[in-house]
Amino acid sequence: MSSYDVVVIGSGPGGYVSAIRCAQLGMKTALVEKYATLGGTCLNVGCIPSKALLDSSEHYHMAAHSFEDHGIVVNPPTIDFGKMMERKAGVVSTTCDGIDYLMKKNNIDVLRGFGSLVDANTVKVAGESTTEVSAKNIILATGSKPIELPFAKFDKERIISSTEALSLKEIPKHMIVIGGGVIGLELGSVYKRLGAEVTVVEYAPSIIPTMDGALGKELQRSLKKLGMKFSLSTKVSEVSRDGDTVTVKGTDKKGNEITFEGDYCLVAVGRRAYTDNLGLENVGIATDDRGRIETNAHLQTSQANIYAIGDVVKGAMLAHKAEEEGVFVAETLAGQKPHINHDLIPGIVYTWPEVAAVGKTEEELKASGVAYKSGSFPMRALGRSRASGDIDGVVKVLADATTDEVLGVHMVAARAADMIMEAVTAMEFRASAEDIARICHGHPTYTEAIKEAALAATDNRALHS
Repeated sequence: MSSYDVVVIGSGPGGYVSAIRCAQLGMKTALVEKYATLGGTCLNVGCIPSKALLDSSEHYHMAAHSFEDHGIVVNPPTIDFGKMMERKAGVVSTTCDGIDYLMKKNNIDVLRGFGSLVDANTVKVAGESTTEVSAKNIILATGSKPIELPFAKFDKERIISSTEALSLKEIPKHMIVIGGGVIGLELGSVYKRLGAEVTVVEYAPSIIPTMDGALGKELQRSLKKLGMKFSLSTKVSEVSRDGDTVTVKGTDKKGNEITFEGDYCLVAVGRRAYTDNLGLENVGIATDDRGRIETNAHLQTSQANIYAIGDVVKGAMLAHKAEEEGVFVAETLAGQKPHINHDLIPGIVYTWPEVAAVGKTEEELKASGVAYKSGSFPMRALGRSRASGDIDGVVKVLADATTDEVLGVHMVAARAADMIMEAVTAMEFRASAEDIARICHGHPTYTEAIKEAALAATDNRALHS
């Protein structure tokens, strides 16, 4: 039986990054993966392929609708959907190959097969053959799976999850999206840009309901201009298929029955921790009421040498959160004192405009009774936004009413996914709104909106609104 200092089960961003950091710190490390390619959901059927399609569809949409505004006249563009999907697959393949390279570079053994716990120091790997390896420490990083509604079972053809939505053979005529969160809006916007009719059905009264309320309103206005339709405060009760037609039935907030018909239904109501057949019962590791593995502040399970990270533990299901936790555990095992602030992990929606946020929402501050001040700045007031034509969006800064410490930053804007890191950095060092307002920002840039919003939160002295 082979022996390791660390065995990591799952090769998503949390798992493979954790394995790399363990190896860097001198630990003999193995990575267990059941699929043919490394990278987990994010690289194979999540973050990377979705961003490839988001970029491709945005290029097409700009060519069809925006180039003329810039004085660029082209024949009406056409879509080679097969080529678009081929490019997406190429991006995924190149990225996954990069993980293989990193494993070899760091002398990490990749064990192919389904990993499960035999006992606290033994991992079974069931692949072409079944083997067992011993480990001083084990890191569980098995990720998550799409939630399947009891009345909307995935047939993987017309009633689909995000996995199938990333590999369709045709552009839908009418895609019904159940769920107005990150995944539903990103994939819905891809197909809307490519010409599909898209209807988003959401149970909550707002899209992206877990984010600051102002962001949902702003993004919905922008997506409506794109042509997406929304049915909010709608409870879906039935999804059925007849040939190529999918029917979705539900009730609105007044109790009226509503029916939608399309050729595809994307069910995007969230994801669940994936611990199926992991063998947790063999080592007495408990899960909470949502199926997530229970851990302490060090991401340690009830078995002292077994840790869990990423989507299988509490917190946002985000690749970058999993990566940080993977590094945290590796450095903890090496006797270091690593730092991770779960309150400052940014959330991002890669629609266009993008949505990004960090820290407390205005709703959370109100609910907790914290005295705060707020400053907002519209993107359309920036010269850089007008120059690029990306005038939709807003930046909002929330600061403590007494100390002026920044408590939250929320934005809908072009390049918000990159812009948010200024706010994360500032908040990590407990900056005040005045601190951000005093920093010289390049002109013309999108990030000037952050400065202006900070000025607005500091004695309401924004300069350009």
